[in-house]
Amino acid sequence: MIHFRNDYSMGAHPAVLEALCRTNGELTVGYGCDEHCEAAAETIRELCACPGAAVHFFTGGTQVNKTAIGAFLRSYEAVIAPDAGHICVHESGAVEQDGHKIIHCPTPDGKLTPAILRDVCNHHNGEHMVAPKLVYISNTTEVGTVYSREELRTLREVCNEQNLFLFCDGARLGCAMDAGDTSFEDYGAYCDAFTIGGTKNGLLFGEALVIVRPGLQRGFRHNMKQQGAILAKGRLLGVQFNAILEGGLYQELAAQANRMGRRLTAGLKALGVSLAVESPSNQVFAVLPDNAVSALPVDFTFERQGSADEGRTCIRLVTSWQSSEEDVDALLARLEELLK
Repeated sequence: MIHFRNDYSMGAHPAVLEALCRTNGELTVGYGCDEHCEAAAETIRELCACPGAAVHFFTGGTQVNKTAIGAFLRSYEAVIAPDAGHICVHESGAVEQDGHKIIHCPTPDGKLTPAILRDVCNHHNGEHMVAPKLVYISNTTEVGTVYSREELRTLREVCNEQNLFLFCDGARLGCAMDAGDTSFEDYGAYCDAFTIGGTKNGLLFGEALVIVRPGLQRGFRHNMKQQGAILAKGRLLGVQFNAILEGGLYQELAAQANRMGRRLTAGLKALGVSLAVESPSNQVFAVLPDNAVSALPVDFTFERQGSADEGRTCIRLVTSWQSSEEDVDALLARLEELLK
């Protein structure tokens, strides 16, 4: 069985696993206050050119999104997010559980724009409505599209104009940087806070939250503790991030995932397969005849997105740092057979 279901089910990259084994016998201070976490945090500050940033490590994406948004907002303040955003669709109401409304905005490509943000702010005024305060974006988005450096800059400008925080969910930040030609420094410059995803890019588990804005840093570990988000054996997160950030490995793994995504996209187009969205990253949304979709699970795993039209279904195919040219070509060869 060849895996295209997601980019997080695979185990750790060998360099990460080696680091975990090498440090396994160490006895350190707990709760992320150890030397490994301190070293990883300092590396992240250097990469982002944000010497004053606060860096915190979490085990998963929903945990960090819920904790951060709950800490950053007052009870009557709301989040602006694309309707495909992870916090809207795949987190079981985690943000709303804390009482914060998500103003979800329809977008054709999964991306928010300055015009959308201004429109939302213009329509929410006075004490009878929630007050928009935090802009949530994912990069890459849930449909594989990517914010460019210029798009991040213009979002920053409108956030300054409207007095909004800009928060980037970077679960696939490595793929976003590779596909959108952005850098860690761009997120440090334009976001008030953002995450660096490890779970989907070579770690067993782990996300790093970078809080750039000083006013959002105070007391944050109290919020983490309330949410059960401080890991006793916190060094496991620091060890993994040190291993994956060393020598640019984080970027290399994301680039491999994107290369395989582009190879898959090119192959699908050559077969005449329609794509639901043009994605430059490692998530590919193919629209296929129902009979082909039914036959594929014999040899390949993937996610069904739903009916596209009469007799056709949209499926999501995800490549990862482990995906090979042989994997992609095997899928394309099977589809060629099924589409004859």
